[in-house]
Amino acid sequence: MLRYLSRATLRNVKPTVHWRQTGMREISTTTRKPTLTRGHPVLYSSALLAIGIGAGYYTTQTKVKVTCEAQTEAQRYMKEAEKMEKDKRYEVLLPADTEPTAMSQRMANYVKKLQYEIVSTLAAIDGKEFVVNQYQRAGGGEGAVCVLQDGNVFEKAGVNVSVMSNKLPKAAVKQMREKPMELQGEGPYPFFVASISLVLHPHNPMVPTVHMNYRYFEIQDEDGKPQAWWFGGGSDLTPSYLFEEDAVHFHSTLKQACQNHDPEFYPEFKKWCDRYFYLTHRGEARGIGGVFFDDLDTHHPEQIFKFVRECGDAFLPSYVPIVMKRKDHTFTPQQKEWQQIRRGRYVEFNLVHDRGTKFGLRGPGPKIENILMSLPLTARWEYCHSPEEGGEEEKLLEILKHPKEWVPLN
Repeated sequence: MLRYLSRATLRNVKPTVHWRQTGMREISTTTRKPTLTRGHPVLYSSALLAIGIGAGYYTTQTKVKVTCEAQTEAQRYMKEAEKMEKDKRYEVLLPADTEPTAMSQRMANYVKKLQYEIVSTLAAIDGKEFVVNQYQRAGGGEGAVCVLQDGNVFEKAGVNVSVMSNKLPKAAVKQMREKPMELQGEGPYPFFVASISLVLHPHNPMVPTVHMNYRYFEIQDEDGKPQAWWFGGGSDLTPSYLFEEDAVHFHSTLKQACQNHDPEFYPEFKKWCDRYFYLTHRGEARGIGGVFFDDLDTHHPEQIFKFVRECGDAFLPSYVPIVMKRKDHTFTPQQKEWQQIRRGRYVEFNLVHDRGTKFGLRGPGPKIENILMSLPLTARWEYCHSPEEGGEEEKLLEILKHPKEWVPLN
């Protein structure tokens, strides 16, 4: 059993497909030694309160009890992360100190602040800096891409904010939504979008990959007033090895954020997540889900904005305790290979099924490196691979083929 496998050792196990983000340094062959000596995340109070929810729950299928001990453990890991000092260089990600009234600019400011919180916290945990690339769009808008590659904890971590305004033809606008909408005229239509998206791929196969995205869309008239608007987003977990208490913690944190706004949100968005992140050609889910929603305009925009903010604020408490708990677990070369195979499934979903990837590639002036930021640094495909019967890998596949209720829906 090896606590940290060297990169050279991993390359000798079996070949993998290797992607490299443009402009990043080459991989070193030295042994990784994760450090926990830097950074201090100042987390949102609502997010911190979300850490401890779920105590005393039994799920109907897993029979996993979220005990007070588990609640305390999650709080302890978050406090450990809190004590790390934040790197001030990431303050360039923060928005100007203004209080806009338009929803479009309020959402833009929020995703910038959330990006700063997440990037500075992850950098503190990993001990390696993110590369920050801020840019202006020629057609209107701005963005910031933050990527950490070949770190101590994360093999690849990308946190992207995009604020964009441009014009789209009517056919393209209709593809942006799952629900139909009525628009005046034939277009092209001015549109606005503010979004944050991230994907984190850890080194250790015992730490799950995580995805999070929250966004706001407007279709505007020529005067810049919204003809149509909606919110979308969600967060989901993709483990290579399943720890049921981690699944319960992740879902419990998201459920609490939903329950604070509408009791129907979590059951609906959990099921939607299971449907959306599904590889139809494989007959299995990408991971163990979370929440997912799109075209959300059924409540007052102020109410939905508060809900989206609470979900975004809940990201770090839902994921950081899992990272802190699992990142130093021992693992074997065979377990690393299995992680690479599961990452191959991740690549398949993102390139074949994901609507966000398709929209990015078809939109005006696509930034390919930013759009494909979600792909892992390494992945693997084996011909007719089948896991060992009765092993942890087979147990995971069974869950992926038959999604569970990790916490009670109601």
